[in-house]
Amino acid sequence: MARIPLAWLQLTKEKVRLLVALAGIGFADILMFMQLGFRDALFESAITFHKNVRGDIFLISSQSTALIAMKSFSQRRLYQAMAFEGVESITPVYLGFGIWKNPETRRTRQLMVIAFNPAAEIFNLPGLAENLDKVKIPDVVIFDSASREEFGPVEKLFNSGQTVETEIDSRRVRVGGLFKLGASFGADGNIVTSDLNFLRIFDGRDRGSIDIGVVNLKPDANKEQIIAKMKDYYKNAYPDVLVLSHEEFIQFEKTYWETGTSIGFVFFLGTLMGFIVGTVIVYQILYTDVADHLAEYATLKAMGYKDLYLLGVVFQEAIILSILGFIPGYGVATVLYTLTRNATSLPMVMTVARATTVLILTVIMCTISGAIAVRKLQAADPADIF
Repeated sequence: MARIPLAWLQLTKEKVRLLVALAGIGFADILMFMQLGFRDALFESAITFHKNVRGDIFLISSQSTALIAMKSFSQRRLYQAMAFEGVESITPVYLGFGIWKNPETRRTRQLMVIAFNPAAEIFNLPGLAENLDKVKIPDVVIFDSASREEFGPVEKLFNSGQTVETEIDSRRVRVGGLFKLGASFGADGNIVTSDLNFLRIFDGRDRGSIDIGVVNLKPDANKEQIIAKMKDYYKNAYPDVLVLSHEEFIQFEKTYWETGTSIGFVFFLGTLMGFIVGTVIVYQILYTDVADHLAEYATLKAMGYKDLYLLGVVFQEAIILSILGFIPGYGVATVLYTLTRNATSLPMVMTVARATTVLILTVIMCTISGAIAVRKLQAADPADIF
């Protein structure tokens, strides 16, 4: 004999209440999706630069905290790395923030300027390699087409064949090509140019002071051994420089945003608030449902059904609500991710891992609510009701 789906029948009996419950759970899921999405987009956008640098070892100032707060160090420290056996090449990288003037509205906005010797193709970014020769020309830059729209319709103007000229820090420059890096929480836009053009834009900058030193090793070199020797050498002789592997360079940036700022905590708190809101909503729904059917539950207890069976019914309702409520929350969050990505250029993308995380949180949320609501059920006494 088939078992009666009591949990499903009770939920669907009051359809308006069920819809309200699903809307509340969906809203809580959307809150969690957006907070986790922004957090992951923060970390992903922060390390896009790092992930796309072709380098085995990286030298930075020991006073640097993040890409947006790099401290310069002497270029001589980078040249000293050439003394290590197995080193094939070195490339100094300059970073700076300049004031970009929108070529249409003439409004200004700060962007990040990335510069290096164009003969060294150290970045694996779409559109960059084929345009590097152009920055050998004085005052020519390559514009990041994934920058925020406040910098102007640079991509549209350039692709239409128009000459795009504007100013950076009051110096006249021309856009010679496009590449794609993307905005981050630290930089709304980016341009790439040569080291010589960088020094023309920032004319007060000392050429001997660099921000990142990129070291590439020979194919047959023992990377771990060289990194260990280099770390020991600089730590003892020149503690003003940090030596990092590619993985450590990426983790260096992530650690800053996770622990060095309050942003990570803010997004965690937002996720927690969504979880709490959902828990309260589901609890109210389940508690009301139990209260409305208390007489029926008491009848079942009088017929010999154990508390464990009745508790199972409530938990089944909680699981059903969590799954049904997750579906609209997932759908709306996916649409919001697309809108946010288009509006901010942040890498807001729905992933299987994030969807699974929110689904698990939703099930836990509803289960906790069910555990609190069953206290009313345990108190149901057939003698008192009848």
